[in-house]
Amino acid sequence: MELATTAVAASTASANHSGRPNGFSSPRASSWSPSSSPSSRSLSTSRFQSRRRRLPVASAAVELREASAGGGDSVRVTETPQPNSSVKFSVEVPPSICQECYQTTLMEYSKRFKVPGFRPGKIVPENVLLNYVGPQHVRAATVEAILRHTLPQALASVEDKALEDSVRILTKFDDMNDAFSLDHVFRYDVAVDVVPELQWSTEDKYKNLKVVIEIDEIVDAEKAAELELKRRRKSLGALRVVSDRGLQVGDVTVIDILAETITSDGSKGEKIPSAEAAGFQLDTEENENLVPGFLGSLIGIRPGETRSFPIQFPDSFDQESLQGVRAQFTVVCKELFSRDLPELDDSLAAKLLPGCTTMDQVRERILERCKEVEKTAIEQATDNAILDQLGKLVEVDVPRAMFQEQGQQLYGAKLLQLQAERKLDKDQLASLSSERSVQEYLKSERENITKIIKQMLAVGEIFKAENLQYSTDQLIKEVENSIEEFKRYNQDYDEGNIKQQVQDVLEAAKVLEWLKENCTIEYIRQ
Repeated sequence: MELATTAVAASTASANHSGRPNGFSSPRASSWSPSSSPSSRSLSTSRFQSRRRRLPVASAAVELREASAGGGDSVRVTETPQPNSSVKFSVEVPPSICQECYQTTLMEYSKRFKVPGFRPGKIVPENVLLNYVGPQHVRAATVEAILRHTLPQALASVEDKALEDSVRILTKFDDMNDAFSLDHVFRYDVAVDVVPELQWSTEDKYKNLKVVIEIDEIVDAEKAAELELKRRRKSLGALRVVSDRGLQVGDVTVIDILAETITSDGSKGEKIPSAEAAGFQLDTEENENLVPGFLGSLIGIRPGETRSFPIQFPDSFDQESLQGVRAQFTVVCKELFSRDLPELDDSLAAKLLPGCTTMDQVRERILERCKEVEKTAIEQATDNAILDQLGKLVEVDVPRAMFQEQGQQLYGAKLLQLQAERKLDKDQLASLSSERSVQEYLKSERENITKIIKQMLAVGEIFKAENLQYSTDQLIKEVENSIEEFKRYNQDYDEGNIKQQVQDVLEAAKVLEWLKENCTIEYIRQ
């Protein structure tokens, strides 16, 4: 189901991003998420790599060519490589072609408008037609006709490797309109993004890949099973008010927390709102997310007591603005509870895990579930480590169009997931779908999006180089699953887009499978 959900998210993100210039057939990138975590990573496989001819941009700084038009004068095109896998074309259109486009425009207007005094289909004299339509409109329409007529010629050299929706005319239309003359050469500049060339940092590319994967102890099935059994037992216990002693490990306390920075001279600074809380329930046995030293400073505190103590946030703290910051915490103990835990005997088995009659059964089933989680987590960690390593082995001049599309697909997948989890109402979804929100996301996630694109291109090249394949039955099944996901959330969809998204997912899965069999993987438990 994760596979289908991922394809749905990616296809939804790109559903309104279609259409390609005439004469261009290069398909666009799509999204893929490895293993079972579609929200954590989106990766596009390079469908364009296997369905087009590779025509590298000329290595020379400038390439000049001519394209004949109707056997007469030629359109001159100067081709110049640009950063971000873009190519600029400086186009010079001879007067003969301008005049041809001008006459075509007049004919179109003559057919479209009913000029008083002239029957439909009759040729209207030029001066009469200009006066009726307006010379400024004819001029603008002629400029548009010239662009339509000459753009395919100008971009012919990159037709098979141009990225969809990346053609952009650099010269302002008003400037072209003002400069237009039937007696002079018409000039404009246009740019297009092309499929980037992948550069591997080693001669053997992805061969002999070595990956080291660190496995957190929380993933260990044995330890996880112990923690799960302990959690279930605690949920069946009773809390009793404590009034005759201070806080001990194993207790639960309700506290108010105040926090202020400590300046360089030791005086109090500003408040730290993100570190403050009122009525915070602290379980002393679940303190992994506490700042180091916080719990130790509270041991022995009694109900009604207030304690103040300094703590320095670690340099590795999640919130960057607090990394290395010295703070003064003030904590008020509001309530204190101890736990009365039930005995772990067979009489408790059914309460701990329905369907079990003995504690041995409880432990066995919990361990089985934790082993499944451990396996999935290790597979996910392996996929991520392989992809990260691939990203480090390649250099790519990422095109603007590819960056925009990949980022939009990631953002769309994120919104779809939030919507599926019912974390967004219609107003919130509309706000987060705005162009401003999308651009802010692209800016903040630039490094991550670029990394994913590098991985995407590496995966696509490997799929093609190793002649990997997937079954038609698998493709059909996953497409059906994806469509079902769309229907479940009442989302519009395009079946062709869904099919391509699923193909990308299957290609990437095959590449990861191949790499796991053909690279060296070392697991290190922390």
